[in-house]
Amino acid sequence: MNDAPGTTGLILNEPLLWEKGKKGRVGFSLPRRDVKPSPLSPELTGDGPDFPDLSEVDVVRHYTRLSQWNFGVDTGMYPLGSCTMKYNPKINERQAGLPGFSGAHPLIPHALAQGALQIMFELEQYLAEITGMDAATLQPAAGAQGELAGMLLIHAWHERRGSRRSKIIVPDTAHGTNPASAALCGYRPVAVASSEKGVLSADAVSEVMDEDTAGIMITNPNTLGLFEENILEIADIVHAREGLVYCDGANMNAVMGVVQMGKIGVDVMHLNLHKTFSTPHGGGGPGSGPVCVKKDLEPFLPVPRVVKTDAGYAFDHDRPESIGKLQAFYGNVGVVLKAYSYIRTMGPENLKKASHLAVLNANYIKEMLKDTLHLPFDRPCMHECVFSDKNQAPHHVTTLDMAKRLMDYGFHPPTIYFPLVVPGAIMMEPTETESKEDLDRYIEAFKAIVQEAGEHPDLLHEAPHKCKVRRLDETTAARKPCLAG
Repeated sequence: MNDAPGTTGLILNEPLLWEKGKKGRVGFSLPRRDVKPSPLSPELTGDGPDFPDLSEVDVVRHYTRLSQWNFGVDTGMYPLGSCTMKYNPKINERQAGLPGFSGAHPLIPHALAQGALQIMFELEQYLAEITGMDAATLQPAAGAQGELAGMLLIHAWHERRGSRRSKIIVPDTAHGTNPASAALCGYRPVAVASSEKGVLSADAVSEVMDEDTAGIMITNPNTLGLFEENILEIADIVHAREGLVYCDGANMNAVMGVVQMGKIGVDVMHLNLHKTFSTPHGGGGPGSGPVCVKKDLEPFLPVPRVVKTDAGYAFDHDRPESIGKLQAFYGNVGVVLKAYSYIRTMGPENLKKASHLAVLNANYIKEMLKDTLHLPFDRPCMHECVFSDKNQAPHHVTTLDMAKRLMDYGFHPPTIYFPLVVPGAIMMEPTETESKEDLDRYIEAFKAIVQEAGEHPDLLHEAPHKCKVRRLDETTAARKPCLAG
Protein backbone atom coordinates (compact mmCIF):
# COMPACT_ATOMS: atom_id res chain seq x y z
CA MET A 1 0.00 0.00 0.00
CA ASN A 2 1.69 3.19 -1.21
CA ASP A 3 -0.83 5.96 -0.56
CA ALA A 4 -1.86 5.50 3.07
CA PRO A 5 -2.82 8.85 4.63
CA GLY A 6 -0.82 8.14 7.79
CA THR A 7 2.39 10.15 8.24
CA THR A 8 4.65 11.38 11.02
CA GLY A 9 4.01 14.99 10.00
CA LEU A 10 4.93 18.11 11.98
CA ILE A 11 3.35 17.48 15.38
CA LEU A 12 4.70 19.80 18.06
CA ASN A 13 4.89 19.30 21.79
CA GLU A 14 2.75 21.69 23.78
CA PRO A 15 3.43 22.69 27.39
CA LEU A 16 0.74 23.70 29.87
CA LEU A 17 -0.40 27.31 29.67
CA TRP A 18 1.00 27.92 33.15
CA GLU A 19 4.42 26.85 31.84
CA LYS A 20 4.13 29.16 28.80
CA GLY A 21 2.94 32.25 30.64
CA LYS A 22 5.18 35.13 31.70
CA LYS A 23 4.15 37.88 34.10
CA GLY A 24 3.15 41.05 32.28
CA ARG A 25 2.04 39.47 29.01
CA VAL A 26 -1.39 40.58 27.84
CA GLY A 27 -3.53 39.29 25.00
CA PHE A 28 -6.21 41.98 24.93
CA SER A 29 -6.75 45.71 25.43
CA LEU A 30 -9.41 47.00 27.79
CA PRO A 31 -11.30 50.16 26.81
CA ARG A 32 -10.45 53.38 28.66
CA ARG A 33 -12.18 53.51 32.05
CA ASP A 34 -14.94 56.06 32.47
CA VAL A 35 -15.37 55.45 36.22
CA LYS A 36 -12.95 55.54 39.10
CA PRO A 37 -11.36 52.23 40.11
CA SER A 38 -12.84 50.61 43.20
CA PRO A 39 -10.71 47.58 44.16
CA LEU A 40 -12.32 44.82 46.16
CA SER A 41 -11.00 44.14 49.62
CA PRO A 42 -8.35 41.36 49.76
CA GLU A 43 -10.43 39.83 52.56
CA LEU A 44 -13.18 39.28 50.01
CA THR A 45 -11.13 38.18 47.04
CA GLY A 46 -8.23 36.29 48.64
CA ASP A 47 -5.32 35.71 46.30
CA GLY A 48 -7.62 35.28 43.28
CA PRO A 49 -7.42 32.59 40.61
CA ASP A 50 -4.04 31.61 39.22
CA PHE A 51 -4.50 32.61 35.58
CA PRO A 52 -1.41 32.51 33.35
CA ASP A 53 -0.33 35.76 31.67
CA LEU A 54 -0.38 35.13 27.91
CA SER A 55 -0.12 37.11 24.70
CA GLU A 56 -2.67 36.70 21.92
CA VAL A 57 -0.26 34.68 19.81
CA ASP A 58 0.41 32.35 22.77
CA VAL A 59 -3.30 31.58 23.08
CA VAL A 60 -3.99 31.18 19.35
CA ARG A 61 -1.00 28.90 18.76
CA HIS A 62 -1.76 26.83 21.86
CA TYR A 63 -5.29 25.95 20.82
CA THR A 64 -4.39 25.57 17.15
CA ARG A 65 -1.69 23.04 18.03
CA LEU A 66 -4.05 21.16 20.33
CA SER A 67 -6.63 21.01 17.53
CA GLN A 68 -4.03 19.35 15.29
CA TRP A 69 -3.82 16.44 17.73
CA ASN A 70 -7.52 15.71 17.31
CA PHE A 71 -9.22 13.29 14.95
CA GLY A 72 -12.89 13.60 14.03
CA VAL A 73 -15.39 13.19 11.22
CA ASP A 74 -14.10 16.41 9.64
CA THR A 75 -10.59 14.90 9.57
CA GLY A 76 -11.23 11.48 8.08
CA MET A 77 -13.15 8.23 8.16
CA TYR A 78 -14.44 7.30 11.62
CA PRO A 79 -15.57 3.65 11.32
CA LEU A 80 -16.80 3.16 14.90
CA GLY A 81 -19.33 0.34 14.80
CA SER A 82 -22.57 1.00 16.70
CA CYS A 83 -21.83 4.74 16.81
CA THR A 84 -22.82 5.98 13.32
CA MET A 85 -20.09 8.63 13.14
CA LYS A 86 -21.07 10.18 9.85
CA TYR A 87 -20.14 13.56 8.42
CA ASN A 88 -22.34 16.41 9.63
CA PRO A 89 -23.45 18.86 6.89
CA LYS A 90 -22.47 22.37 7.92
CA ILE A 91 -25.71 23.89 6.71
CA ASN A 92 -27.38 22.28 9.73
CA GLU A 93 -24.96 24.12 12.01
CA ARG A 94 -25.83 27.37 10.26
CA GLN A 95 -29.57 26.92 10.79
CA ALA A 96 -29.17 26.03 14.46
CA GLY A 97 -26.93 29.08 14.90
CA LEU A 98 -29.49 31.58 13.63
CA PRO A 99 -29.85 34.33 16.28
CA GLY A 100 -33.59 33.77 16.66
CA PHE A 101 -32.86 30.24 17.88
CA SER A 102 -29.46 30.42 19.52
CA GLY A 103 -30.25 33.68 21.33
CA ALA A 104 -33.68 32.70 22.59
CA HIS A 105 -34.08 32.40 26.35
CA PRO A 106 -35.88 29.19 27.38
CA LEU A 107 -38.29 31.15 29.60
CA ILE A 108 -39.53 33.65 27.01
CA PRO A 109 -43.32 33.71 26.45
CA HIS A 110 -44.82 31.32 23.93
CA ALA A 111 -45.75 34.23 21.69
CA LEU A 112 -42.05 35.06 21.22
CA ALA A 113 -40.98 31.46 20.57
CA GLN A 114 -43.44 30.36 17.89
CA GLY A 115 -40.71 29.43 15.38
CA ALA A 116 -38.82 27.18 17.79
CA LEU A 117 -42.03 25.60 19.10
CA GLN A 118 -43.25 24.93 15.55
CA ILE A 119 -39.98 23.17 14.68
CA MET A 120 -40.20 21.00 17.79
CA PHE A 121 -43.82 20.15 17.05
CA GLU A 122 -43.10 19.30 13.41
CA LEU A 123 -39.98 17.28 14.22
CA GLU A 124 -42.01 15.10 16.57
CA GLN A 125 -44.44 14.47 13.69
CA TYR A 126 -41.59 13.64 11.29
CA LEU A 127 -39.95 11.20 13.71
CA ALA A 128 -43.27 9.51 14.40
CA GLU A 129 -43.89 9.13 10.66
CA ILE A 130 -40.37 7.81 9.97
CA THR A 131 -40.69 5.17 12.70
CA GLY A 132 -44.32 4.28 12.07
CA MET A 133 -45.32 5.40 15.55
CA ASP A 134 -48.09 7.72 16.77
CA ALA A 135 -46.36 10.31 18.99
CA ALA A 136 -42.92 11.41 20.15
CA THR A 137 -41.08 13.44 22.76
CA LEU A 138 -37.81 15.31 22.15
CA GLN A 139 -36.95 15.71 25.80
CA PRO A 140 -34.42 12.89 26.49
CA ALA A 141 -30.86 14.20 26.36
CA ALA A 142 -29.26 11.16 24.71
CA GLY A 143 -29.78 7.51 23.86
CA ALA A 144 -29.29 6.19 27.37
CA GLN A 145 -31.85 8.62 28.77
CA GLY A 146 -34.15 7.68 25.89
CA GLU A 147 -33.85 4.04 26.99
CA LEU A 148 -34.65 5.05 30.56
CA ALA A 149 -37.67 7.03 29.35
CA GLY A 150 -38.85 4.01 27.39
CA MET A 151 -38.63 1.80 30.47
CA LEU A 152 -40.46 4.41 32.56
CA LEU A 153 -43.23 4.52 29.95
CA ILE A 154 -43.58 0.73 30.00
CA HIS A 155 -43.63 0.78 33.82
CA ALA A 156 -46.35 3.48 33.82
CA TRP A 157 -48.45 1.54 31.30
CA HIS A 158 -48.36 -1.60 33.43
CA GLU A 159 -49.01 0.36 36.60
CA ARG A 160 -52.16 1.95 35.16
CA ARG A 161 -53.41 -1.55 34.36
CA GLY A 162 -52.71 -2.68 37.91
CA SER A 163 -50.05 -5.09 36.68
CA ARG A 164 -46.86 -5.34 38.74
CA ARG A 165 -44.10 -6.98 36.73
CA SER A 166 -40.49 -7.49 37.66
CA LYS A 167 -38.54 -8.67 34.59
CA ILE A 168 -37.42 -7.42 31.17
CA ILE A 169 -35.99 -9.64 28.41
CA VAL A 170 -32.65 -8.34 27.09
CA PRO A 171 -30.95 -10.23 24.20
CA ASP A 172 -27.18 -10.70 24.12
CA THR A 173 -27.08 -8.61 20.93
CA ALA A 174 -28.70 -5.57 22.60
CA HIS A 175 -26.82 -2.37 23.32
CA GLY A 176 -24.77 -2.43 26.50
CA THR A 177 -26.81 0.20 28.35
CA ASN A 178 -30.11 -1.68 27.93
CA PRO A 179 -29.79 -3.85 31.08
CA ALA A 180 -28.86 -0.80 33.18
CA SER A 181 -31.86 1.18 31.90
CA ALA A 182 -34.17 -1.70 32.83
CA ALA A 183 -32.57 -2.11 36.25
CA LEU A 184 -32.97 1.61 37.03
CA CYS A 185 -36.73 1.12 36.66
CA GLY A 186 -36.74 -1.79 39.08
CA TYR A 187 -36.77 -4.53 36.46
CA ARG A 188 -34.51 -7.56 36.50
CA PRO A 189 -32.89 -8.09 33.08
CA VAL A 190 -33.33 -11.62 31.73
CA ALA A 191 -30.63 -12.50 29.20
CA VAL A 192 -31.54 -14.36 26.01
CA ALA A 193 -28.90 -15.76 23.66
CA SER A 194 -29.09 -15.16 19.94
CA SER A 195 -29.20 -18.07 17.50
CA GLU A 196 -26.43 -19.44 15.33
CA LYS A 197 -27.61 -16.93 12.71
CA GLY A 198 -26.84 -14.01 15.03
CA VAL A 199 -30.49 -13.06 15.58
CA LEU A 200 -33.17 -13.85 18.15
CA SER A 201 -35.32 -16.92 17.67
CA ALA A 202 -38.98 -16.85 18.59
CA ASP A 203 -38.58 -20.07 20.56
CA ALA A 204 -35.89 -18.52 22.80
CA VAL A 205 -38.18 -15.59 23.63
CA SER A 206 -41.18 -17.86 24.17
CA GLU A 207 -39.25 -19.84 26.81
CA VAL A 208 -38.69 -16.82 29.07
CA MET A 209 -41.74 -14.65 28.35
CA ASP A 210 -44.28 -15.02 31.17
CA GLU A 211 -46.87 -13.00 33.13
CA ASP A 212 -44.15 -11.52 35.33
CA THR A 213 -42.24 -10.07 32.37
CA ALA A 214 -43.00 -6.46 31.41
CA GLY A 215 -41.61 -6.79 27.88
CA ILE A 216 -38.50 -7.07 25.77
CA MET A 217 -35.72 -4.63 24.87
CA ILE A 218 -34.66 -5.46 21.34
CA THR A 219 -31.99 -3.66 19.30
CA ASN A 220 -32.91 -3.77 15.62
CA PRO A 221 -30.73 -3.93 13.61
CA ASN A 222 -28.76 -5.59 16.39
CA THR A 223 -25.17 -5.05 17.46
CA LEU A 224 -23.95 -7.70 15.04
CA GLY A 225 -25.27 -5.50 12.26
CA LEU A 226 -28.05 -8.00 11.46
CA PHE A 227 -31.77 -7.34 11.09
CA GLU A 228 -33.92 -9.17 13.63
CA GLU A 229 -35.91 -11.05 11.01
CA ASN A 230 -38.22 -12.78 13.55
CA ILE A 231 -39.41 -9.55 15.17
CA LEU A 232 -43.05 -9.93 14.08
CA GLU A 233 -43.34 -13.36 15.65
CA ILE A 234 -41.43 -12.22 18.75
CA ALA A 235 -43.74 -9.22 19.16
CA ASP A 236 -46.78 -11.51 18.95
CA ILE A 237 -45.35 -13.72 21.71
CA VAL A 238 -44.68 -10.72 23.98
CA HIS A 239 -48.05 -9.11 23.29
CA ALA A 240 -49.89 -12.40 23.93
CA ARG A 241 -48.62 -12.25 27.54
CA GLU A 242 -49.58 -8.54 27.73
CA GLY A 243 -45.99 -7.33 27.54
CA LEU A 244 -44.59 -4.47 25.48
CA VAL A 245 -41.84 -4.34 22.85
CA TYR A 246 -39.15 -1.68 23.27
CA CYS A 247 -36.81 -1.11 20.32
CA ASP A 248 -33.40 0.47 20.76
CA GLY A 249 -33.26 2.69 17.67
CA ALA A 250 -29.58 3.62 17.86
CA ASN A 251 -29.00 1.65 14.64
CA MET A 252 -31.83 3.33 12.72
CA ASN A 253 -29.33 4.61 10.14
CA ALA A 254 -29.64 1.25 8.36
CA VAL A 255 -33.42 1.30 8.01
CA MET A 256 -34.38 5.00 8.04
CA GLY A 257 -37.15 5.47 5.49
CA VAL A 258 -37.21 1.72 4.83
CA VAL A 259 -38.70 0.03 7.92
CA GLN A 260 -41.47 1.48 10.07
CA MET A 261 -40.96 -0.17 13.44
CA GLY A 262 -44.45 0.65 14.65
CA LYS A 263 -45.87 -1.58 11.91
CA ILE A 264 -43.82 -4.62 12.91
CA GLY A 265 -44.84 -4.83 16.54
CA VAL A 266 -42.75 -2.17 18.32
CA ASP A 267 -44.58 -0.19 21.03
CA VAL A 268 -41.89 2.26 22.10
CA MET A 269 -38.45 3.14 20.74
CA HIS A 270 -35.79 5.77 21.12
CA LEU A 271 -33.73 7.41 18.39
CA ASN A 272 -30.32 9.06 18.45
CA LEU A 273 -30.47 12.39 16.63
CA HIS A 274 -26.68 12.62 17.06
CA LYS A 275 -26.32 9.38 15.05
CA THR A 276 -29.04 8.79 12.50
CA PHE A 277 -30.00 12.42 11.95
CA SER A 278 -26.51 13.78 11.54
CA THR A 279 -25.73 16.14 14.37
CA PRO A 280 -22.27 16.26 15.97
CA HIS A 281 -21.47 13.12 17.93
CA GLY A 282 -18.86 12.56 20.60
CA GLY A 283 -16.85 14.63 23.01
CA GLY A 284 -19.42 14.20 25.74
CA GLY A 285 -22.39 15.65 23.89
CA PRO A 286 -24.78 17.19 23.71
CA GLY A 287 -26.89 14.45 22.22
CA SER A 288 -30.59 13.91 21.82
CA GLY A 289 -32.59 10.71 22.31
CA PRO A 290 -36.24 11.27 21.30
CA VAL A 291 -38.73 8.55 22.19
CA CYS A 292 -41.52 7.51 19.83
CA VAL A 293 -44.55 5.56 21.06
CA LYS A 294 -47.78 3.94 19.94
CA LYS A 295 -51.05 5.63 20.88
CA ASP A 296 -51.64 3.65 24.10
CA LEU A 297 -48.42 5.04 25.57
CA GLU A 298 -48.88 8.67 24.51
CA PRO A 299 -50.55 9.80 27.80
CA PHE A 300 -47.39 8.88 29.71
CA LEU A 301 -44.92 10.93 27.64
CA PRO A 302 -42.83 13.49 29.57
CA VAL A 303 -44.14 16.99 30.21
CA PRO A 304 -44.32 19.53 28.82
CA ARG A 305 -45.73 18.47 25.44
CA VAL A 306 -45.68 20.88 22.50
CA VAL A 307 -49.25 21.35 21.26
CA LYS A 308 -50.86 23.35 18.48
CA THR A 309 -53.77 25.56 19.56
CA ASP A 310 -55.92 28.21 17.90
CA ALA A 311 -53.55 30.81 19.39
CA GLY A 312 -50.42 29.07 18.09
CA TYR A 313 -47.92 26.63 19.55
CA ALA A 314 -47.56 26.23 23.31
CA PHE A 315 -46.28 23.94 26.07
CA ASP A 316 -48.90 21.74 27.71
CA HIS A 317 -48.11 20.72 31.30
CA ASP A 318 -51.55 19.28 32.10
CA ARG A 319 -50.78 15.60 31.60
CA PRO A 320 -51.80 13.78 34.80
CA GLU A 321 -50.52 10.36 33.66
CA SER A 322 -47.13 11.67 32.46
CA ILE A 323 -43.94 10.10 33.79
CA GLY A 324 -42.90 13.68 34.60
CA LYS A 325 -39.99 15.82 33.48
CA LEU A 326 -36.72 14.30 32.28
CA GLN A 327 -34.54 17.40 32.16
CA ALA A 328 -34.67 21.18 32.27
CA PHE A 329 -36.89 22.95 29.73
CA TYR A 330 -37.40 20.88 26.57
CA GLY A 331 -34.24 18.94 25.80
CA ASN A 332 -31.14 19.86 23.83
CA VAL A 333 -32.85 22.15 21.35
CA GLY A 334 -29.68 22.95 19.38
CA VAL A 335 -29.38 19.29 18.42
CA VAL A 336 -33.09 19.16 17.63
CA LEU A 337 -32.72 22.09 15.21
CA LYS A 338 -29.88 20.37 13.36
CA ALA A 339 -31.90 17.18 13.00
CA TYR A 340 -34.90 19.15 11.71
CA SER A 341 -32.66 20.86 9.15
CA TYR A 342 -31.20 17.48 8.10
CA ILE A 343 -34.64 15.91 7.57
CA ARG A 344 -36.01 18.89 5.65
CA THR A 345 -32.88 19.16 3.52
CA MET A 346 -32.83 15.45 2.66
CA GLY A 347 -36.52 14.77 2.15
CA PRO A 348 -38.09 11.27 2.25
CA GLU A 349 -36.30 9.85 -0.80
CA ASN A 350 -32.83 10.94 0.26
CA LEU A 351 -33.35 9.70 3.84
CA LYS A 352 -34.10 6.30 2.34
CA LYS A 353 -31.12 6.60 -0.01
CA ALA A 354 -28.84 7.38 2.95
CA SER A 355 -29.87 4.08 4.56
CA HIS A 356 -29.34 2.21 1.28
CA LEU A 357 -25.83 3.63 0.93
CA ALA A 358 -24.96 2.92 4.57
CA VAL A 359 -25.94 -0.73 4.08
CA LEU A 360 -24.11 -0.90 0.74
CA ASN A 361 -20.89 0.49 2.24
CA ALA A 362 -20.97 -1.94 5.18
CA ASN A 363 -21.56 -4.92 2.92
CA TYR A 364 -18.76 -3.77 0.62
CA ILE A 365 -16.29 -3.75 3.52
CA LYS A 366 -17.59 -7.13 4.69
CA GLU A 367 -17.14 -8.75 1.28
CA MET A 368 -13.71 -7.20 0.67
CA LEU A 369 -12.29 -8.24 4.05
CA LYS A 370 -13.98 -11.57 4.76
CA ASP A 371 -11.08 -13.51 3.24
CA THR A 372 -8.62 -11.43 5.30
CA LEU A 373 -10.29 -11.36 8.73
CA HIS A 374 -12.48 -13.97 10.39
CA LEU A 375 -16.17 -13.27 9.73
CA PRO A 376 -18.34 -14.99 12.39
CA PHE A 377 -21.63 -14.46 10.50
CA ASP A 378 -21.18 -14.66 6.74
CA ARG A 379 -24.52 -13.23 5.66
CA PRO A 380 -25.75 -9.85 4.40
CA CYS A 381 -25.34 -7.22 7.09
CA MET A 382 -27.04 -3.91 7.65
CA HIS A 383 -25.15 -0.74 8.65
CA GLU A 384 -22.13 -2.47 10.21
CA CYS A 385 -20.16 -5.71 10.01
CA VAL A 386 -18.35 -7.61 12.76
CA PHE A 387 -15.05 -9.48 12.30
CA SER A 388 -12.72 -11.06 14.86
CA ASP A 389 -9.00 -11.70 15.42
CA LYS A 390 -9.38 -15.51 15.25
CA ASN A 391 -7.20 -15.81 12.11
CA GLN A 392 -4.39 -13.80 13.75
CA ALA A 393 -4.33 -15.83 16.98
CA PRO A 394 -1.61 -18.22 15.71
CA HIS A 395 0.68 -15.19 15.31
CA HIS A 396 -0.22 -13.90 18.81
CA VAL A 397 -1.66 -10.74 17.26
CA THR A 398 -4.83 -9.38 18.83
CA THR A 399 -7.65 -7.08 17.83
CA LEU A 400 -6.05 -4.35 19.93
CA ASP A 401 -2.73 -4.75 18.08
CA MET A 402 -4.42 -4.32 14.71
CA ALA A 403 -6.45 -1.33 15.90
CA LYS A 404 -3.31 0.40 17.17
CA ARG A 405 -1.46 -0.31 13.93
CA LEU A 406 -4.34 1.11 11.87
CA MET A 407 -3.57 4.52 13.41
CA ASP A 408 -0.15 4.43 11.73
CA TYR A 409 -1.96 4.15 8.40
CA GLY A 410 -3.93 7.32 9.14
CA PHE A 411 -7.28 5.79 10.08
CA HIS A 412 -9.26 5.98 13.28
CA PRO A 413 -9.66 2.44 14.69
CA PRO A 414 -13.07 0.75 14.52
CA THR A 415 -14.96 -0.36 17.63
CA ILE A 416 -13.16 -3.30 19.25
CA TYR A 417 -14.16 -6.06 21.68
CA PHE A 418 -17.86 -5.27 21.22
CA PRO A 419 -20.32 -6.92 20.95
CA LEU A 420 -19.26 -9.37 23.63
CA VAL A 421 -20.89 -12.31 21.84
CA VAL A 422 -17.93 -12.28 19.40
CA PRO A 423 -14.55 -12.85 21.08
CA GLY A 424 -11.97 -10.37 19.81
CA ALA A 425 -14.65 -8.44 17.92
CA ILE A 426 -13.75 -5.83 15.29
CA MET A 427 -16.88 -3.83 14.53
CA MET A 428 -16.89 -1.54 11.47
CA GLU A 429 -19.54 1.00 10.45
CA PRO A 430 -18.51 3.16 7.48
CA THR A 431 -21.85 5.07 7.23
CA GLU A 432 -23.20 6.45 3.96
CA THR A 433 -20.94 9.50 3.83
CA GLU A 434 -17.73 7.66 2.85
CA SER A 435 -16.80 7.31 -0.82
CA LYS A 436 -15.66 4.06 -2.45
CA GLU A 437 -12.15 5.53 -2.76
CA ASP A 438 -11.93 6.10 0.98
CA LEU A 439 -13.33 2.66 1.72
CA ASP A 440 -10.77 1.09 -0.62
CA ARG A 441 -7.89 2.84 1.17
CA TYR A 442 -9.24 1.61 4.51
CA ILE A 443 -9.61 -1.95 3.19
CA GLU A 444 -6.10 -1.95 1.75
CA ALA A 445 -4.71 -0.68 5.05
CA PHE A 446 -6.35 -3.56 6.93
CA LYS A 447 -5.06 -6.09 4.40
CA ALA A 448 -1.55 -4.69 4.80
CA ILE A 449 -1.82 -4.92 8.59
CA VAL A 450 -2.97 -8.55 8.44
CA GLN A 451 0.01 -9.34 6.19
CA GLU A 452 2.30 -7.67 8.74
CA ALA A 453 0.69 -9.75 11.48
CA GLY A 454 1.88 -12.90 9.77
CA GLU A 455 5.35 -11.65 8.79
CA HIS A 456 6.32 -9.12 11.52
CA PRO A 457 4.01 -9.54 14.54
CA ASP A 458 6.35 -7.52 16.78
CA LEU A 459 5.64 -4.50 14.59
CA LEU A 460 2.00 -4.67 15.66
CA HIS A 461 2.77 -5.42 19.31
CA GLU A 462 4.53 -2.04 19.57
CA ALA A 463 2.15 0.00 17.42
CA PRO A 464 1.36 2.81 16.94
CA HIS A 465 4.74 4.09 15.75
CA LYS A 466 3.85 7.41 14.08
CA CYS A 467 1.32 8.90 16.47
CA LYS A 468 1.81 11.77 18.91
CA VAL A 469 1.54 9.32 21.82
CA ARG A 470 2.95 5.81 21.64
CA ARG A 471 1.17 2.76 23.07
CA LEU A 472 0.08 3.23 26.65
CA ASP A 473 0.34 0.72 29.46
CA GLU A 474 -3.40 0.15 29.54
CA THR A 475 -3.31 -2.35 32.39
CA THR A 476 -1.59 0.12 34.71
CA ALA A 477 -3.82 2.93 33.47
CA ALA A 478 -6.91 0.90 34.41
CA ARG A 479 -5.60 -0.24 37.78
CA LYS A 480 -3.89 2.99 38.81
CA PRO A 481 -5.60 5.80 36.93
CA CYS A 482 -4.05 9.27 37.14
CA LEU A 483 -6.96 11.70 37.32
CA ALA A 484 -4.96 14.82 38.18
CA GLY A 485 -4.15 15.67 34.54
